[in-house]
Amino acid sequence: MMEDFDEIYEEEEEEEEDEDRAAEEQLLKYAPDPVVVRGSGHVTVFGLSNKFESEFPSALTGKVAPEEFKASINRVNGCLRKTLPVNVRWLLCGCLCCCCTLGFSLWPVICLSKRTRRSLEKLLEWENSRLYHKLCLHWILSKRKCETNNMMEYVILIEFLPKIPIFRPD
Repeated sequence: MMEDFDEIYEEEEEEEEDEDRAAEEQLLKYAPDPVVVRGSGHVTVFGLSNKFESEFPSALTGKVAPEEFKASINRVNGCLRKTLPVNVRWLLCGCLCCCCTLGFSLWPVICLSKRTRRSLEKLLEWENSRLYHKLCLHWILSKRKCETNNMMEYVILIEFLPKIPIFRPD
C-alpha cells in the first residue's frame, strides 16, 4: 500500500518538474539576448582584460540609469586596477624562471588570476543583490571566444531576467 503511494508521489513530482522546466524554457525563449560588455584594456592576463568598456549600451536604455551602469563598471575596473598589475609582475617573473623551475614558477600567477576572477564574481553578486536583480537584470562574468581569433576572453554578460508576476490572493 505504501509503495503505491510513493510511486504516485514520485510521478507527481516529475510532472511538476517537467511543467516548471517547460515554463522556464518558454520565458527564456522570449527574453532578449544578453548585453556583452567586453574588455577594452591594453593588457590581458589569462583572458581577463585590465579594463571593461564603460560606454552605456543602448540595449539597457530604460532598464538602468547610465550613471548606475558607469558606477558599476568603475567599481569593476577599480578591482581590476588593484589586482592585475600584481598578476602581470608574477607572470613576468614566472616566465623568466619557467625553465629553471619546470613551470612551477607560473603557479602563483595562476592562483592570483583565479583570486581576481573570484573577487570580480563576488563584486558582481553584490551589484546584483544591491540593484540589478530589482531591475530584472543579472550581471555575470563569462568566458567567451574572441570574435577576432580563437583565444578566450572574459566578458561581463548582462542578462534580462523574466518578470515573474506576483499573485496575491484576494
